Amino acid sequence: MTGSDASPSSAPVTLLIADDDEVTRSGLRTLLAAQPGITVLGEAADGVEAVEQARRLCPDVVLMDVRMPRRGGIEATRHLLAEPAERPKVVVITTFENDDYVTAALSAGASGFVLKRRPVREIAEAVRVAAAGEAILFPAALRRMVAARPLGSAEALPKAALTEREEEVLRLMATGLSNPEIAQSLMVSLETVKTHVGNVLTKLGAQNRTHAVVIAYESGLVVPGFTG
Repeated sequence: MTGSDASPSSAPVTLLIADDDEVTRSGLRTLLAAQPGITVLGEAADGVEAVEQARRLCPDVVLMDVRMPRRGGIEATRHLLAEPAERPKVVVITTFENDDYVTAALSAGASGFVLKRRPVREIAEAVRVAAAGEAILFPAALRRMVAARPLGSAEALPKAALTEREEEVLRLMATGLSNPEIAQSLMVSLETVKTHVGNVLTKLGAQNRTHAVVIAYESGLVVPGFTG
């Protein structure tokens, strides 16, 4: 997972928690509200309420469970990221890292995922990283998830006509490297890497870096076991 540049003097990250289990939701609110740099604005018990609350409260990040009544987290993510106004980042919170629902949520545009069993400081850091516009990538877990799925986006890369360098950048993104790390690996400037990443996202029609990496695995450009 990439690190964030948040500092104690930065404005706090505002958060909405969506989970259908009241005990889990309340516990997350209490624990995350005690973390530095995070302000919890509200809660939602299902996907319909999550969209409504996000529109009303305008949080920076929605911590989204995927299995909820009325409207699940995947469909709620699609609704939120289709909003014409400023859209929140979505971080999926799940029990199982190999859940097909998680991969679908990443394809819908979620910035990444965290496991409910992880320490609260890690969940808090994932929220901060997402708010900063970075990807929350767990390459090993993502490889296992995508390896168990059919190649649903196999045509995305041929149609995108990525250049050789853009494919190289995408492969490095798939290992979880940040832009500065990619720049160091390729011995190019950070601005050059940012340009390549922007081109990759545009050509793939990807919502964010995480979505682009999912496409890379599903298309076969990057295969399970790839480490760079």
